Amino acid sequence: MSNFINDAKWRYATKKFDATKKVSAEDFETLKEAIQLSASSYGLQPYKVFIIENPEIRAKIQPVAWGQTQIVDASHLLVFANITNFGEAEIDASIKNMAETRGIPVESVQGYADFMKSKITTLPVETRNTWTAKQTYLALGNLLNAAAELKIDVTPMEGFEPAAVNEILGFEKLGLNASLIATVGYRHEEDATQHYAKVRKSKEELFINL
Repeated sequence: MSNFINDAKWRYATKKFDATKKVSAEDFETLKEAIQLSASSYGLQPYKVFIIENPEIRAKIQPVAWGQTQIVDASHLLVFANITNFGEAEIDASIKNMAETRGIPVESVQGYADFMKSKITTLPVETRNTWTAKQTYLALGNLLNAAAELKIDVTPMEGFEPAAVNEILGFEKLGLNASLIATVGYRHEEDATQHYAKVRKSKEELFINL
């Protein structure tokens, strides 16, 4: 656990990446697995994660991400996209995957499927979209922690125009919405913010015992 705390103290929101340094394929596969293993509500993982490798696409995203240089300089660019209008089809697909993975008949978990549908599909679309967007933050947390252990920098970003990113990536026709962006790579030695003291609330202010 002491390693986890030290890693958390080490990481920060990198403002300037070293464009000459690339994350190895092996390490990036580890980060992908960390995202894949993330917790999610009902285990449904109601999102997709796009790995944007094409430099032309990254260049198009940069202006609608407040011009931040991390978009083009980082080794990897990830866009977390939540599924919009999440419903019965996605739940059925998840149940099918569960049955196949565990080697059980679909009928044995049909009650669970019906329960999820009763709780999810009855919600207004806007509420469901907010719910699926929130799930991407859980996946981001796993990415941040796994990357810190590997001493790989990640900058989580909400500073972008979702509608514009959706248009660039054609998300609307895919039933998706850009929820989060994460840039992955290695801090530049010229990034002065890496030397700043980490500012957080004190434990006395943050935690409340009842």
